[in-house]
Amino acid sequence: MHAPIRAITLDLDDTLWPIAPAIALAESALESFLARHAPRAAERWPADERRRLRRRLDLERPQLAHDMSAQRRWMLEHMLAEAGEDAALAAPAYDAYFAARCRVEHYPDSLPALERLAARVPLAAVSNGNACLRTIGIDHLFAFQLGAGEHGAPKPDRGIFLAACERLGLPPGQVLHVGDDPLCDVAGARDAGLQACWINRPDASGRLSSWTVDVPAPELQFPTLSALADWLEATHDTEPTR
Repeated sequence: MHAPIRAITLDLDDTLWPIAPAIALAESALESFLARHAPRAAERWPADERRRLRRRLDLERPQLAHDMSAQRRWMLEHMLAEAGEDAALAAPAYDAYFAARCRVEHYPDSLPALERLAARVPLAAVSNGNACLRTIGIDHLFAFQLGAGEHGAPKPDRGIFLAACERLGLPPGQVLHVGDDPLCDVAGARDAGLQACWINRPDASGRLSSWTVDVPAPELQFPTLSALADWLEATHDTEPTR
């Protein structure tokens, strides 16, 4: 590493918790809501049809690609309108979906590691997703949360990383970005001048992923956030700055 670490920015989905179970729970909550309150929409839009609609949205409205919440709201409005249901149901349908989406199941190491990291340096969430740290109940560990929807462009765009550094009041070289995605997290952060750490969690069989992106691998790679916390405690005599 080239400079002392004075703050850490963290990806959320598939770094602090697996995203697939949360999305499955959210889709189930949406189906239950529609079955109770908009049965014609429930019948017209089973899971396969919702996936087709999402692909259509990606093609027809690329300007929403960075904003997961806006995408979901557009889908719900379209689904209700085409099924002849009350458009006013879009807001509570989204609320039901989003509440379930935020019922995440953390990786076993995540919360203890976050506590340890936050005791050393300020933490900030930088994510392309729309999870809400306050709803999840861990916002007290973070200085702030910056999402692609709020910023206006997703990782690996360098602007979102630089905006986070500006809010932290630190030059990029003193900020470490941590995430699971080689392109969005590692390459994007390094392009913006941040230091980068790849969280390469083992799969169900215990195997680690290979580095396949056509950019140099980061200097820091760990299988868990606990290992990152071990490294920070061992190598950095840091004090919280918030």
